Amino acid sequence: MPGNPNQPTNAPPKAKHAFGELRKFDGIPKNPLPVSDSMARKLIHGYYACVSYIDAQIGILLEGLDNLNLSENTIVFILGDHGWSLGEHGLWAKHSPFDLATRTPLIVRTPEHLNETYKSGRAHGLVEFIDIFPTIMELVDLAELDQLDGKSFVEQLKDPLSDGKEVVFPRWSIAEIIKTDQYSYTEWRDKRGGVLERMLYDHYLDPEETFNVSEEPEYADIVKLLHRRLSQHVSEFGI
Repeated sequence: MPGNPNQPTNAPPKAKHAFGELRKFDGIPKNPLPVSDSMARKLIHGYYACVSYIDAQIGILLEGLDNLNLSENTIVFILGDHGWSLGEHGLWAKHSPFDLATRTPLIVRTPEHLNETYKSGRAHGLVEFIDIFPTIMELVDLAELDQLDGKSFVEQLKDPLSDGKEVVFPRWSIAEIIKTDQYSYTEWRDKRGGVLERMLYDHYLDPEETFNVSEEPEYADIVKLLHRRLSQHVSEFGI
């Protein structure tokens, strides 16, 4: 069972959703009733079973590349398109700006990892989906295109301890998000760009996002900084 089953302290109403995607299935109570503990265990068990199945299929794929003698000249990217909540924050499925929903798996294996030219390991630097294409281009020695917004993360493939991006910009529905290594800041805006609601989580002190500190005085300067950086991004890309 999740260790943080409640909505974060001071979280705005817009941070909550009815997980309608899940409620369409048999055995799931209608909104606003919560999922029972017994059903939650079944759902979590099912999710872990899916992960185990996918893990096995990836193993079959990699073994197939070995059997065909293709591993030494094949780059493999494995990624998910979103994260998933399993009762954390009182939420299920996706459709939220929390880290659990916006952070996704990303696994990369290159021939250089096999011959140990690159170090293998888990990297913690920030990257985005838009960085995948520039990374592939660098790996296959193609010239960089000027119009790309992404940034290659080959340095992290060479050494997992290398730094990632300073900031990344996930997005969910009308929630605009900016993340750094330490903070996750979210704004809900009106059509004129005015801030309706906001959240800020300090991942160094609160990695499970249990306390929204956006209105805490000691975080006022951080909120101003991230708001300004997020506004620049939204203005530049028109989203």
